[in-house]
Amino acid sequence: MSATVSGPVGAAAGAVAGAAERAVVEVDGVSRWFGDTVALSDVSFALGPGVTGLLGHNGAGKSTVLSLLAGSVRPSQGRVRVLGGDPHAEVGVHRALGVVPDGEGTWSHATAHAQVAFLARQRGVRDASAAASAVLDRVGLGAAAHRRVGGFSKGMRQRVRLAQALVHDPQVLLLDEPFNGLDPAQRRADVDLVASLGEEGRTVLVSSHVLAEVERMARRVLVVVNGRLVAEGEPAAIRDLLVDRPRTVHLDGPRVLELAGLLLAEGVVESVQRDATGRGGVLVQAPRATALAEAVPALARRVGATLRRVEPVGEDLESTFAHLVRRARGAGR
Repeated sequence: MSATVSGPVGAAAGAVAGAAERAVVEVDGVSRWFGDTVALSDVSFALGPGVTGLLGHNGAGKSTVLSLLAGSVRPSQGRVRVLGGDPHAEVGVHRALGVVPDGEGTWSHATAHAQVAFLARQRGVRDASAAASAVLDRVGLGAAAHRRVGGFSKGMRQRVRLAQALVHDPQVLLLDEPFNGLDPAQRRADVDLVASLGEEGRTVLVSSHVLAEVERMARRVLVVVNGRLVAEGEPAAIRDLLVDRPRTVHLDGPRVLELAGLLLAEGVVESVQRDATGRGGVLVQAPRATALAEAVPALARRVGATLRRVEPVGEDLESTFAHLVRRARGAGR
């Protein structure tokens, strides 16, 4: 189980050179800017068959990565290759490429079958109608194939878009936040579907900001923050990087001050202060979240503390990824 925290140049750059002969997707030293805005900065990675998760907060650069691989934009600097070709310049690359971009991409007045069959004909599929029926069955829309998409739920429309991307049997799939807006049952079913596509030997790159979803379907994760690749590795190792980091935690309950003092004395936390929001209790600063989680139950029993609240403070995706940015800067020195 391993993960790499990448510096500004990116530890992945060396991996591109080593994997070039077997890689299906190659991104080598790629930067992309739009006017004064830097969307990506010196990103490098190589992908083979299977599902890879592209993890990051909104605005991190995930959609830019997928747009570069789809050929809809070209790098400002660096090189992108899909199946050995330039997706922006070589039309032949797109015969083996399926794309589900973020946002809507269906026609409300047409049936699901008509829309998927139309894309199949555009892709040169010999029996477009049969291919459309087969792929709609695959994504769980066989019974609704001849209904107008305007009456579909968001989850069903997402599956129509996935069917459109799959109808020509592509070797490479690029999926941009395909589970947005789905209910929990739909998300689970679609995560399982994407995992099965990777198991068939396709190269699948799927973006998300939810690590738990990525863990269920991907064998590898790339983490992008503010246009930089800051970490890559197996999902469990990426979770360790995200979870085991400095945290501020609110503790409250009888004898919590004694517990906090013991945590400080044992070196589990670096500081203790009273909570100033009026909720009561204390705020503790822990350099390692896992060490705190392991120590609190045992030390609470030792002092007879009963905890009513153990709650992380300031926990959001931005702060979590910011921690990886700081670690990446340290690795790059």
